[in-house]
Amino acid sequence: MKRLVFAALLMLVSLYCLGPFLWQGLTSLKTAADLTRLPPLLPHPPTLEHYRSIFAGHPLLRIIANSFIVATASTVLALSIGSLAAFALAKLPVPGKGAVLLLVLSTSMFPPIATVSPLYLLIRAAGLRDSPVSLILTYTSFTLPLTLWVLTHFFRNIPDELYRAARIDGCTPWQSFTRIMLPLAAPGIFATAILVFIFSWNEFLFALTFTSTTASRTIPVGIALFPGLHEIPWGEIAAASVVVTLPLLFLVFFFQRRIIEGLTAGAVKG
Repeated sequence: MKRLVFAALLMLVSLYCLGPFLWQGLTSLKTAADLTRLPPLLPHPPTLEHYRSIFAGHPLLRIIANSFIVATASTVLALSIGSLAAFALAKLPVPGKGAVLLLVLSTSMFPPIATVSPLYLLIRAAGLRDSPVSLILTYTSFTLPLTLWVLTHFFRNIPDELYRAARIDGCTPWQSFTRIMLPLAAPGIFATAILVFIFSWNEFLFALTFTSTTASRTIPVGIALFPGLHEIPWGEIAAASVVVTLPLLFLVFFFQRRIIEGLTAGAVKG
């Protein structure tokens, strides 16, 4: 009886979490007439017209490529800078480690809407308006506090004896970092990379403010600009939402083992 109750609760939670995505999937398969029917019905018959429309009438592949470039570059930059800083704060004799970490975390307390105006002025003055570089630099700066906080925790959980042994064996701090610390902190790095990538993939406010053409526009802004002059193409919006969500699903499923290891590391003391 307990197993049945647990299975039922698990099914309800799964349906609750997957509900929006499943609803978008059903909406993307409905005809234009079915979209306006009340109460909502299952697609009958299902159609792929909306999927053909988003690839034929909208530059969807272009904005997907833009989002992939921006999210990948932001993730690589954030992990490169954040892992080095986290290693220094966790293992090297840096004075005022707590104050440095607190200062970095305090920068994440400002809501994006409060910083978008000064950032826009800086980006325009630097000539980076309507450029993927503006989004890459912005996303990297906003994800660095999270990256630094998470990776500092992982590096601290690695025994100091391993770092000292590597130094005694003749490794420089850089060699100790690349050959010893990074492989041991791989679960945390993978988990952090997924979080940074998802944030960069889904971010809307900065992408809307800093870009103005299809050449640099990302997925959230591209989908938001789908609506036409006299109607809202719900079917096309749903189809585009499904298409751009699938890469994230595949990414999470492919690295789910590493993500679980990263999220649960340190939860059990040996």
